[in-house]
Amino acid sequence: METTSSSRVGAQTAEALAPAPAPAAEPAQDAQTAPQQPPQPQEAAAPVPAARRTAEGYLRADFPWYGLDGAFSGPRWLMQVGTGADGTVEHGSTGHGDEPSARGEIATGEKERFAVVVTVASNPLRRSGDGTGVLEATSVSSAAWLAGSGLLAYSWPGQMDHALRNDWLDQQTEAAWELADDLGGDDWSTLSLPVDGEPTPFHYRESEFGWVLAGSTRGGVHLGAYGRGMSAYGLGFSVIDDFGAYE
Repeated sequence: METTSSSRVGAQTAEALAPAPAPAAEPAQDAQTAPQQPPQPQEAAAPVPAARRTAEGYLRADFPWYGLDGAFSGPRWLMQVGTGADGTVEHGSTGHGDEPSARGEIATGEKERFAVVVTVASNPLRRSGDGTGVLEATSVSSAAWLAGSGLLAYSWPGQMDHALRNDWLDQQTEAAWELADDLGGDDWSTLSLPVDGEPTPFHYRESEFGWVLAGSTRGGVHLGAYGRGMSAYGLGFSVIDDFGAYE
């Protein structure tokens, strides 16, 4: 087992992985400190018009960002980055296909086809939220956690009342963390997908809400991805050289 419960990259859960008008992102708080309770999930933020999103936060990162490779010809869009206590960019997401909403296909029957790619910096040492110590390294489980909680942000079980969704998110977010912390468990299978043209193994699982996968690249970052309506089996990933296609 490569991680412990301290590998969680916290504050940006179901996040804010949605497009949002807020500044780049709020600090990921005490991500690796094994909190007693998981970060509380929030309602998915209302989508922001593409014209209002910029790559500013992404360009501050000192690691490569990944998206779907050139075989994908559909729309691409920016989401949000997450930062550490010292303001360093630690992770973020890019979207592909239809921009999903929390009340999407599962609740309304409207077809949404999307795949979100989560890039997590490989950090051997990170500062704690209060600045008094260091945190454990990020890992594949960090990417799996962010991807799993991100998918939950765009999931709404049919017939569920709005008032009950926060309780449901609390429960499912904790379950997503437990799954991310047990990548060798029976809930995960192995899937090989190209990353920069090289076959790369990923941990993969499906649920009624969509699919989630997570792995690592030779370029020193961890990748997570989640989606619905698009098969994960035909995807490939590559470094984003130009954010122009996403803005």
